[in-house]
This record gives sequence, C-alpha cells and structure tokens, in this order.
Amino acid sequence: MKRKSRISMEKLNRNETKEDCNQDPSLGVLYVVSTPIGNLEDITIRALRVLKEVRIVAAEDTRHTQKLLSHYHIHTTLTSYHDFNKEHKTPLLLQRLREGQDIALVSDAGTPVISDPGYFLITRCVLSGIKVVPLPGASAVLAALSVSGLPSDTFLFEGFLPRRSVARLKRLAALKTEGHTLIIFESPHRVGKTLADIKTVMGARRAVLARELTKKFEEIIRGTLDDLIHCTETRNLKGEMTLLVAAEKVEC
Repeated sequence: MKRKSRISMEKLNRNETKEDCNQDPSLGVLYVVSTPIGNLEDITIRALRVLKEVRIVAAEDTRHTQKLLSHYHIHTTLTSYHDFNKEHKTPLLLQRLREGQDIALVSDAGTPVISDPGYFLITRCVLSGIKVVPLPGASAVLAALSVSGLPSDTFLFEGFLPRRSVARLKRLAALKTEGHTLIIFESPHRVGKTLADIKTVMGARRAVLARELTKKFEEIIRGTLDDLIHCTETRNLKGEMTLLVAAEKVEC
C-alpha cells in the first residue's frame, strides 16, 4: 500500500502544468524561462528540463540562445521572436500552442519580458486562455541591487531611459522625487551622458554602476554621481551596464 502511494518527483514535475482546473488540457503551455545573464552555470535544473522537453524555444536571438542550448546538449528547435517579427510570429506560436505544443520563451539574458518583446506574446496567450508558467532565475536588476549597498526595501526599475537628451531630462525630472532606489539599464557609449543628466536633474546622489555581471570582468563601482562621472571620463568602460541611483534622502 505504501509503495502505491508514492509519486515520483519527476512525475510531479511533468504534470505541473496540467493540474489547473481552468486550463484546457488539450492546449500547450507557454513557459517564460529565465536564462543566464553571463555565467552559463546560472540556470536552474527546472529550466534545463523544460528547455529539453518543449517543442519549440522562442528566442530573442537564436544565435545567442544556441550557445546556451549547445552547452547543455539540448537539441530543441529554435525560432526567433523579437520586436521586428512579433506581429508575424505571434499568431504562428499561438497556433502551435492551440495544437497542444509546449513552447519556451527566452530572452538573450535574464528574465524574459524585462525590457524585451515577450510581453506582446504573453498578453495574447492570456487572452486566448493559454496557460503561462514562469520559471524564475537570473536577473541583472536583482543581482545589481543585491550587491549595491543601496536601500533595497523599495526600488523602481526604469529600464532604458530615452536616447535623446531632451526626452531623457524630462523623464528624469518626473523621477526626481521618487523615494526609491532607481535602477536603469544603459549602454557603454551613453552611460557618461546619462550620469551627467542625472546629476543635472537630481543633484548629488549615491550611485552604483554594475557592469558585466557574472562575467569574467564583472565590476561594481560605488560612490557618488560625481565619482561615477569621473570614472566614465577617465576609463573606457565596456560591457552591459546596470545603473543604480539612491533616493534623494539617502546621504552620500
């Protein structure tokens, strides 16, 4: 009797998406899978299993995702899904899901839908009654915040600020009085101008620049906005960057 009552963890895992009473079992499932932001070891066991078992992996850049799949000997079919083809690809993916095929959605790095086109597909799945399952994992936002030394009880993720200075200054003015740690993504060639604009609008603030997180040349630069501006002026900083700015009342 005891032997019959046992259910393997593997069976529980494989049935996890079919137990929702509101889910039509004939429909496929869209898995939103977090992938490494640099170090390929930063991926969960569950994510690897799902990437192997789904019928299709919808990737922001198939060449980038292929490196991850090859590293773990995963041979699932890849298809591209990005801002420039989402209008065309979404109906095709929805059709596959309606046929009962499971699909994994991944971005180039980190958690999908955070500054990438996954939102468009997910909203259409929700409207179509297709189950969407999150697989949590790596996130540049949380990784940077965790080591920043800035208040982390509340924070505001802004993503990328506008590229043009006038629009950027206007957006920063709207964020000036927010009482939270501000988190921004920025490119190496624009980070100096962005820091200068933040200083112009917000004045003296504590700030942190996290670059190349989890990679070989990872660096966390802490100080004031002036310190970071000086750093960008005297060094040729490269790599993906996450910028954190303390709230107005946090002392420098």
